[in-house]
Amino acid sequence: MSTPPNKNLDQERREYRRGNLEEGALPDHPTDLFKRWMEEARSTANPDPTAMTLSTVGPEGNPSSRMVLLKAIREGKLIFFSNYMSRKGRELETNTRVALHFYWPELERQVRIEGKAAPLPEADSDQYFRSRPYESQVGAWASPQSRVIPDRRYLETEFEKYHRKFPRGTNVPRPPHWGGYEITPFRVEFWQGGVHRLHDRIEYRMEGNSWSRSRLAP
Repeated sequence: MSTPPNKNLDQERREYRRGNLEEGALPDHPTDLFKRWMEEARSTANPDPTAMTLSTVGPEGNPSSRMVLLKAIREGKLIFFSNYMSRKGRELETNTRVALHFYWPELERQVRIEGKAAPLPEADSDQYFRSRPYESQVGAWASPQSRVIPDRRYLETEFEKYHRKFPRGTNVPRPPHWGGYEITPFRVEFWQGGVHRLHDRIEYRMEGNSWSRSRLAP
């Protein structure tokens, strides 16, 4: 067994010293800065630099969050794929407003995004589905995502069923309940850790057809 840490939870802390955000060096559009930060995150040892927390709200007003993977940035929109019948998919049917959160500890950075989600055109979902590994294609058919299942064996049995239905080497069609979403941001905050907890927080807001930019207190 690993040795437990010698300090209490309230003593877990570190200083942030990697950099800062100066308004004069920032682009007018948040997508430009986000793309730059994403590429820098992809160059680190982070095994999942595209992982983002996606938060949705259900019909009763209860928020829920989970990790999904960013798959593209296209015309200022962020794209991910999922099961439309999952909890997130059902919640997005009634409330399209979402929040995203990226955290890159190696760079001492966070990005918070608020926006609206919409399903991708079916042709775009088809194109991405064809690029997925075979096992992931079969898994999309096998998993009733977010639904209660009796046990692990049920999932494995479903996978084997669709594995036989769509043998390796054949075209696996995209399930009608699976596809992509595009998120159009209207608020983006960039956070850069700073010494003495004087972090840099720069917020972009969509106002009309253009972005405004403000500095927030840490």
